[in-house]
Amino acid sequence: MIAVITGDVIDSKKNAPGIWLTPLKEELNRIGKTPKTWQIYRGDSFQVVISKPEDALLVAMKLKASLKAVKGINVRMAIGIGKRTYNAAKVTESNGSAFVNSGEKFETLKQEKQNLAVKSDSAEFDKEMNLYLKLALIAMNNWTVNTAEIVSVAMENPDKSQQQLGQMVGIKQSAISTRLRRAYYEEIMEVNEMYKSKVNLFK
Repeated sequence: MIAVITGDVIDSKKNAPGIWLTPLKEELNRIGKTPKTWQIYRGDSFQVVISKPEDALLVAMKLKASLKAVKGINVRMAIGIGKRTYNAAKVTESNGSAFVNSGEKFETLKQEKQNLAVKSDSAEFDKEMNLYLKLALIAMNNWTVNTAEIVSVAMENPDKSQQQLGQMVGIKQSAISTRLRRAYYEEIMEVNEMYKSKVNLFK
């Protein structure tokens, strides 16, 4: 079982590609190499395979944080969970239920007015998890550039203290604490833990 994230950058055409393409590629390169693991296509759309489906939500949250750290940018993503029945040299040419679920969910996001959602072969899991994500997005969609930057650094360095995070970005520990609290960081990470525990039940 794998996960596939299909996404696109919201309001990309209102901004120079260079400012959002760099952080997007940096995050995708942490996961694997293009075009086998990820691809950017149609200018501002992307698809990435996550070999461990329990990691997919955290990857999506990291992508969201790194892109929200660019002023005026947001991202729309669908996580598909399932199998890969055809493993092509390019991720966009691979196939299986994970790809189908991701693509089908992505097509409904605009209509549902939700920019992060999941689809698996379990309707019960999808219904529950998408409710959690809908609530988490109340916070995530309101991350400011500064807040998103700190969230991104914190997610990338989960073992670092707030003091150490502050040293990394050059601000005081108290400012780190304030921004993470405003981001509802702890609550969002709890949603991620819930997702991980439920996905592991599929195995």
